[in-house]
Amino acid sequence: MSASRPDLDLLSPVLQDLRLVRASYCRTDMTAPWGVQIPRQDGVCFHFVVDGECWLRLPSQEPFRIGPGDVALLPRGTGHAIADAPTTPARPLEEFDQDSIGPTTHNMRAGGGGARSLMVCCALEFDEPAVHPLTQLMPEVLVLRRADANDQALPTLLSLMAAEVAAQRVGAATMMARLADAVVTAMVRGWAEAHAGELKGWLAGARDAPIGRALAAIHRQPGHFWSVVALAKIAGLSRSVFTERFTTAVGLSPARYLAHWRMHVAGAWLRHGRSTVADIAQRLGYESEASFSRAFKRLFGVPPGTLRSQVHRP
Repeated sequence: MSASRPDLDLLSPVLQDLRLVRASYCRTDMTAPWGVQIPRQDGVCFHFVVDGECWLRLPSQEPFRIGPGDVALLPRGTGHAIADAPTTPARPLEEFDQDSIGPTTHNMRAGGGGARSLMVCCALEFDEPAVHPLTQLMPEVLVLRRADANDQALPTLLSLMAAEVAAQRVGAATMMARLADAVVTAMVRGWAEAHAGELKGWLAGARDAPIGRALAAIHRQPGHFWSVVALAKIAGLSRSVFTERFTTAVGLSPARYLAHWRMHVAGAWLRHGRSTVADIAQRLGYESEASFSRAFKRLFGVPPGTLRSQVHRP
């Protein structure tokens, strides 16, 4: 990458941390009139129109059309509806029959026999500590029009996806998961590149090379005993200059940012049920479970055990 675009190099560690942990997709073959209400998803979801068209409806904005070759990405899995027309009533997704062709792969065919729309509807979950802060900076929905694609990789990826949908070959689920992962990463990258000057918080800090190195160290090892002196050394700055520059760029002091990042990681681990509260406290460098619980409650308003029980309640 050329020296004239240093900002983009600093996005590489962020994008490398988008680790896909779960993916599902539905080959959606509908004929007008039709409408589907899709609940909020845990993760990222997108709709890619292979043939025909659909209208996407969100509570926060006017309906908009998605045509052949277009893809709509919802970075936070916001609840929404898709339909053949702006005003067609939408039924809840669970009311539609879906043919399972694998643990995470489905076919759905419905509608009134009119104009046909063939779509790929994907839901993806990434390793949340990495993806959550990034998707929170993005708009509620991001639409890529076939005619506006600047990244030449995206039309190729979407063409491959369309071919997989049409062919319905053995192994399609695995291929679609890999392609969906690449499509989302490419769209996130494109958005970050286009809005580099508008970024705020930790991602804005990452654009400052010395501060970016310190942030990357915190993100990679949240449980390490990071003193301000150690982080300043990684940044190649004096303690005072580093602290002032970090706070200006990120909006939090290094110590407060580290504490917030640890609690964010802890919340993700608790929601995914990966570890006990005691294990998380130890992994994140706390002297005791009690000290970790107090820090967690200050940020989230409830003890970590309460969050864990709420998420995993039968």
